[in-house]
Amino acid sequence: MLQFLRPLIHAIQPFLVPICFVLAWVLLLMIVWSITSAIASTIANAKRMHQIPCSNCAFFTNDHRLKCPVQPKIAMTEKAIGCMDFRQHS
Repeated sequence: MLQFLRPLIHAIQPFLVPICFVLAWVLLLMIVWSITSAIASTIANAKRMHQIPCSNCAFFTNDHRLKCPVQPKIAMTEKAIGCMDFRQHS
């Protein structure tokens, strides 16, 4: 069985080093791309979450059972970003 594979192995051997070199760089670039996109996604999500005005609202109770008596379903969610009932703490 090994006698049949020997010519195939000798034919492929000159191409193994360049193929492995390219595959290693592709793998490294994919890892860097994945980390970069994860960081960018996290920053975008954090910016969006910082736009939620509920913690600065006069109606915000900071109670996990009822965060907002005026808009309880949208309190502390992205839907609260344009809340019409928002009142700044004085």
